[in-house]
Amino acid sequence: MTTAQVTLSESESHAIQTLSEIKGKTQEEILRQAIEQFLTQHQTENRLAALRQARGIWQERHDLPDFVALRNEWDRS
Repeated sequence: MTTAQVTLSESESHAIQTLSEIKGKTQEEILRQAIEQFLTQHQTENRLAALRQARGIWQERHDLPDFVALRNEWDRS
């Protein structure tokens, strides 16, 4: 595990201290959970951005088979 030093404003420090007392967790646990949630959110956003960017990349292809017909063929089997 890596240690990181973070500078917080008085209000941020007070909010984290209050939250740790309410939740019964250490301030370190609160901060670690917040960072984890932040990273998860951005990984999801990055994945969605990649999917949106890839949307329609096969749209102009004319050398592909008729997928509806193929699917219908498979459903009959």
